[in-house]
Amino acid sequence: MKFYIKKLGCPKNDVDADYIAGMLIEDGHERVNVDVDAEIVLINTCGFILPAKEESIAEILHYEKLRKAGAIYRLYITGCLSQRYGSEIMNEIKEVDGIFGIGQLEQLRQAVDSDHVITLGKNLGRTLDTGYIAGQKRFVDDTYPYDYLKISDGCDRFCSYCAIPLIRGRYRSRSLEDIVDEAALLAERGKKELILVSQEGTAYGRDRNNVSVIDLLRALEKIKGIEWIRLMYLHPESLTDELIAHMTGSEKVLGYFDMPLQHINDRILKKMNRRINRKRIEKLIDSIRSASSDNIIRTSFITGFPGETEAEYDELNEFVANIEFDRMGVFAYSREENTAAAVYDGQVPAEIAEERRDGLMMLQQEIAFQKNIGLIGSTQRVIIDQSDNRNSAMGRTAGDCPDIDQTVFIRGKKLDVGEMPEVEITMAEGYDLIAGTREL
Repeated sequence: MKFYIKKLGCPKNDVDADYIAGMLIEDGHERVNVDVDAEIVLINTCGFILPAKEESIAEILHYEKLRKAGAIYRLYITGCLSQRYGSEIMNEIKEVDGIFGIGQLEQLRQAVDSDHVITLGKNLGRTLDTGYIAGQKRFVDDTYPYDYLKISDGCDRFCSYCAIPLIRGRYRSRSLEDIVDEAALLAERGKKELILVSQEGTAYGRDRNNVSVIDLLRALEKIKGIEWIRLMYLHPESLTDELIAHMTGSEKVLGYFDMPLQHINDRILKKMNRRINRKRIEKLIDSIRSASSDNIIRTSFITGFPGETEAEYDELNEFVANIEFDRMGVFAYSREENTAAAVYDGQVPAEIAEERRDGLMMLQQEIAFQKNIGLIGSTQRVIIDQSDNRNSAMGRTAGDCPDIDQTVFIRGKKLDVGEMPEVEITMAEGYDLIAGTREL
């Protein structure tokens, strides 16, 4: 049967969808790129924060109408939202043929291959190991020269605002051998860049004997054909001088420090259960920048956390203005049920949290634009993500992760997807860069 997977949420969720696709293709089903061609639709949902949950529910309702109208033959729901609220979805939305939690690939496979109508995964809400990842034949999209590689699942941090441990369970590292095997598969399929994703990249191997994230990076560096390795989600409390040195000095691992800080005020950080303070954060930033002026720091912050005062928000603004991060995202606090912060006193009204978010992003926009202007005239190595096969292409520098960071538009030369030329930056247009017609 022809199936379409609607991917929602983060890249980690996208990788899960690729495992589902690979499994169904192995069973003889056909993956299609658009839902109008599909007989079966699978929605891989996100349930992280309220806007993500709302988007997932809206998509489920949309496809429920198509299922009811006979436009699609079957509708299956999987991912984080179904892991957390599977029974509720089944009770409220009738035109669904199956709801499955994270890692329930075999049950999903059996449902797709059978003729029965309603299936509810039996392990919803339970913590699973990483067996659903290891050894699976994933679908590999040849459209882009990069791919995401999941190195673990779950989280042990229990930040007071976050529901991830409730959804995905405790932190579980994949075996180094399984990750290397999958990375080799991606390299064989022409991938030049590996983006290592998890809930915490710095935690890799903590639950295994005699293996660390540096061991993993060294093993991946040996794979022929891989040019860039981007390690995502570095918890500042676990970022060591040794890891900073390795990421800075490696020929393949990028000096791209994706380090969510969430706040800078010590009282707020303690209430968030972040296990770090401002002094340590400032020392880390200094260590990263002292290691190399080429290192890039991406971070994220939460505004409107319960009890956040105007003075504490002003402190965060001043910190961002002084540090001048290379990349930054900001989220308004989302009150998630069953998290510690959900019952804290001093819940900040949503409109104030959003106003603070917008103010912080406006500040960062000025910083980012000035940094881009400073790149004019510089030479940058880029990876080509898209090409019109004529004289223009779209790419990224080593300091830019796909989907969340900025783009380089290269004009005047035919370039193929996957090429990694050095180009001269001639213009800056907001968050994006323009490269000249000349490859250096």
